[in-house]
Order: sequence, then C-alpha cells, then structure tokens
Amino acid sequence: MEPEPRLATDYEQTNETTWVFNLREGVQFHDGTEFNAEAVKANIERIVDPAVASSRANIFEMIEEINVVDDYTVEIITEYPFAALPNYLAHDAGGMVSKAVIDEDYQNALDEAALDMTLDEFYEQRAAGGAEYEETANEVGRATGTIVEQKPVGTGYMQFQSRSPGENVVVERFDDYWDEPAKLDTITFKVVAEDASRIAELESGQSHFIQGFDNAQWERIENHPEMETHPVYNLSNEYVGMNTQKGPLEDKRVRQAIGHMVDKDTIMEGIYYGVGRTMKGALQEEILGYNEDLEDLEYNPERAKELLEEAGYDDGFDLTIMTNDTPERVDLAIFLQEELKTVGINLNIEQLEWGAYLEAVSNGEHDLFILGWPNPVGDPDQGIWPLFHSSMQGTAGNRSFFDNAEVDELLEQGRRELDDAKREEIYQEIDKILVEEQPAVFIRQSQSANAARTEVEGLYISHFNKPDFRNVTINEQ
Repeated sequence: MEPEPRLATDYEQTNETTWVFNLREGVQFHDGTEFNAEAVKANIERIVDPAVASSRANIFEMIEEINVVDDYTVEIITEYPFAALPNYLAHDAGGMVSKAVIDEDYQNALDEAALDMTLDEFYEQRAAGGAEYEETANEVGRATGTIVEQKPVGTGYMQFQSRSPGENVVVERFDDYWDEPAKLDTITFKVVAEDASRIAELESGQSHFIQGFDNAQWERIENHPEMETHPVYNLSNEYVGMNTQKGPLEDKRVRQAIGHMVDKDTIMEGIYYGVGRTMKGALQEEILGYNEDLEDLEYNPERAKELLEEAGYDDGFDLTIMTNDTPERVDLAIFLQEELKTVGINLNIEQLEWGAYLEAVSNGEHDLFILGWPNPVGDPDQGIWPLFHSSMQGTAGNRSFFDNAEVDELLEQGRRELDDAKREEIYQEIDKILVEEQPAVFIRQSQSANAARTEVEGLYISHFNKPDFRNVTINEQ
C-alpha cells in the first residue's frame, strides 16, 4: 500500500505543508508533447476548477498552491498538514492528461461560450478567483471536458485507438512509453451488460478476461478447465448504515441492539457464498490503522433485547431499511427483517432504483440502508472521513448523519499527523469509538470477481481492482 514512483521519481516533505516532487525526464504524452512540471500543474488545477466541476475535486481539496520550480520539479503546498498527500496524488484524479489537450479543451469551451478573452486571460482570471471568475466558470462549464473526452491523451503504456459508445473501447501499445513497452498489440474493452453473457464470452474464448459476476458463479468458473478466477480482496466494504438523527436510532443502545442482531458469519456464507471476509470495523486488513484485536459486537439476541429494554423500546417499534435492487443487498435486507422481528423490531423494506435510492439516503429519508464504500487511495483517511466526519453528511458520504465531536477531532488529527505510528493509534481509537457508537455495521470486505482464460499469463490486479496489462501475454494453445 505504498505509492510507487512512476512519473514522479521521488518526493520530499520540506515542511508541514510543503511537498516537492521530482519528475521523470524524457516522458512523452501520446500526442508527442513533453510531460513536465507545467503539465502537472495544469492537471491538478483542472481537477479543482469549478468550471470543470469534477466529481473528484474533493481528492485535492487540501491543495492550496502548485508551483513550477523548474521543468522537472513541482512544489505543492497544502492548506494544512496532510500526511496522505502522496496516496491522494496516486488516485485516478492524479492521472496526467496532455497539457496541449487541456488547453485545447478550455479554448473550445471559451469559443462555445463566445467569451471575448484569450486562453491566457482565462487562466489569469481563474488564478485570481472571486465573483468574476465564478461567472466565467458558469459560462465555460457548459462545454469543458468535450475535447478531453474525444482525445484521452496520457503517458501510459497503451494509447487510445477508438471507441464505439456502449460497445467497446480499443487501445494500442504506445511504443514510445518511457518504461518497458507492453507485450500486447491491442486491448479491446467490451461492454457486456449481463453476468451470464460475460461468462459465456469467457467460456467460448471470445473474451480473455472479465470483471464482475455473481458470487454464485465462482465455483462454475473454478471448475472449468479453460478458465481461472483472479480473486482480489479489494479496499471496499459492504455495510448497513443507520440514520443516527432519526427516531429510535438516535439512541446508541438501539443501534447497538441492531448490531448484536447482525450475524456476520451466517450472512457471509448464506448471502455472499463465502466470497470476501467479515469486517470488525471500518478499516480493511491492508490499511494503516487496522486493529486485529478490535472487539466487535458479537451476535447476541439476548443482549439486544436487554439494550432495547434499557432504551425503553421493549414493546417494539417500526423501522424502514432502504436498498437498491442488487440481489445480495435485497437478500440481506430480508435476512435482517427476519432477525429483527425476533426482538420486536418490525423492519419494512423499501427497494428503489439506484439513482432514486442514492438521492433518498443522501436526503436522510431512511432509517437503515445498505451500501458499499471504496477506498481509492489506500489510506485510512479516505476509508473513514467521508463516512463519519460531520462535515460530510448527506451526498458527500456520511449518510448515517453521524455527528460526534470526538470522532471529528480524531479524524482531523489523523489527517495532520505525519508520524505513521501515531496515525495508526489515532485510527485504531476511531474504530473503537465506531464500534461503541454503531452508526454502521460493517459486514464484509469485498472480493473482486475477476476471471480469465488459462492462456492469459502475466496479469496483475491491484487491491483497487485495477488490472495491469503491462506484462500480459496470450499463450495460444
């Protein structure tokens, strides 16, 4: 889980808020332009630009200033000490796009908005910020991204060749890649919506590799002589969240009672077919701050009844659990409905289409809900801050509407603390509090459903479930 030097060969933290990154020389974008410090500055500033309105802008919200020291040195200044900056820069949001394409994209947006300003004037106004730029951003924002969509130009080992929307994307080897070039000539990413169709593609040899299939299909694939699974414990989880600001769930004893009624082992085997592993708290085993000695709430119906009686709910009450139409989540909701009935909680199930579901739980219309949360940077900050810091309530991630001053303070300390050993202690303490407060019951660390033909060799899949095809060969049999 340590960031690997690629386009940045090394970095140094010169003070609590200043980082200096040294860049690799001799790297070309796919359009032949040079990768350098100006490109890094352009990319990060683009992600946080309100005119772009990137959904990933929050990844770099801590960055206050980006300075080009020389052609191959970048200085990044953060608003406050932020220990996980290298991890955050390794997020997809830190992917490098050709500056020439970025400039062309902004110029196109200016032209579409019919604004009487040059690109340099636009950049100067953006740097100044304020109300004037806010108005400009609204105007150009209608067209930003158009050219970048048409010309996805990066520095990677494969370059864009073609796309048929809804059908496929084709990439080809980039022979001028700065590292060892890929062994494959082309890779075609096919859009195949149904699980069964994807598996059929693999069985017939029409596709060499698939991502995503129902957990019930693992055995079928593993028993096939020409297919093999590539399981990866990824950095995401499935959890049951509780609206801590609504009705009986405002009382942590009620939340604890529900936690005591969640039989994680039975759920893992009966609903997830044993795929993945149960979780005690919010952090996976691979993440800094994971505590193998964390004491979880055990499955204990008698203790659940005692807690409900202490809270004054021994006569029972009604709750609603919301979920989308993912079969396993629906099965989990039904399982919890049956379990909670035995302690007097009548759990109604409300199943919604994905978009309506996210909107409803973000607006706090639920009592309980079932969701997953990925950690795309491999740092505990991203695993807990969005879910439980009070500033993130609603759409930003905290759909439990959890508001705990001690957790807020510890999360803020965790961001600023630069010593890994001290950070580990901070996040272990947070996990203990989360078990006590029970704003959510973490059920399972996901295991990614990947499978390939046996003739595929050299495939690597990261904990972020991203396949690396650099060393892949097809051993035709």
